[in-house]
Amino acid sequence: MIRATKVLGQHRWTQAAADTVVLDFDDRHRRRMAMTGTRGLEFLLDLENAVALRGGDALVLEDGRLIEVVAAAEPLIEIRGVDPLHLVRIAWHLGNRHLPTQIMPKGLRIRRDHVIEAMVKGLGARIIEIEAPFDPEGGAYAQASHDHAAHHHGHGHDHHHHDEHCDHDHHHHDHSHAHDHK
Repeated sequence: MIRATKVLGQHRWTQAAADTVVLDFDDRHRRRMAMTGTRGLEFLLDLENAVALRGGDALVLEDGRLIEVVAAAEPLIEIRGVDPLHLVRIAWHLGNRHLPTQIMPKGLRIRRDHVIEAMVKGLGARIIEIEAPFDPEGGAYAQASHDHAAHHHGHGHDHHHHDEHCDHDHHHHDHSHAHDHK
């Protein structure tokens, strides 16, 4: 099966796409996954790292052909506040629960979730059920922060190693100090 190994961002490609894949939010965050285009072209997404794909991106096949990514419409709710401050407060509550949230000019979009719907209604918000592509804030940022976390983890490891080294010196110092004290 032919592989797609690269991604071209929105507006960075001009040639006609050989096929199109319609993917929901979850399937737009994959590293490796067999996919079938709407015209029947089968291929294997095989990226070095999972990338947050957005509608309008193109996957590059090994033979140079492109597959256009289309963001599938999903059942969402749009949350409307009484004023911007109200909406910010609701956004804080959603963020506090680590819910993927799409920020729109007039409201917040999340996946349908009865518990959350009850919560935001309790906060005085209006809810509109919609079907739309879901492109939450930090679709790409979530990935970047994941990389950052991995990097940070690596850094943390070095740092930890460094600490052990410091502890060792420190311990040695204490030891000699105690010895002098005797």
